[in-house]
Amino acid sequence: MESTEDRRAVLRTVMGRWKAAVDAHEPERVAACFTEDAVFQGLRPYSVGRPGIVAYYDSQPLGLTADYEILETRVLAEDVLLGYLDVDFSFVDRPDIKVALGVVLRRLGDEWYIAHYQVAKLPD
Repeated sequence: MESTEDRRAVLRTVMGRWKAAVDAHEPERVAACFTEDAVFQGLRPYSVGRPGIVAYYDSQPLGLTADYEILETRVLAEDVLLGYLDVDFSFVDRPDIKVALGVVLRRLGDEWYIAHYQVAKLPD
């Protein structure tokens, strides 16, 4: 990836798939955005692999939506991209949760997947 816009386009594509699956409350589809061995750190203890991601998103309430803003991208190695984002998770019946999200994307074949996902809750 030669330009910042190229990196942002890759990140937008992957995170767009993730957002659509989160907003639709489709945990299996969310997990399909990740590598088979992804390290996942939401707001509970971490997990490794898609089954933990499915369980995490399956436990989320109906009506949860995610909106994100890409803040930074970096190429870490060939076929490895770092993304840093602000994410607002909105709920039907409680206040939003704002988090900082760091992701590491890996290209496998022609597709990009999330290999590492870590959130940090931001102060209100």
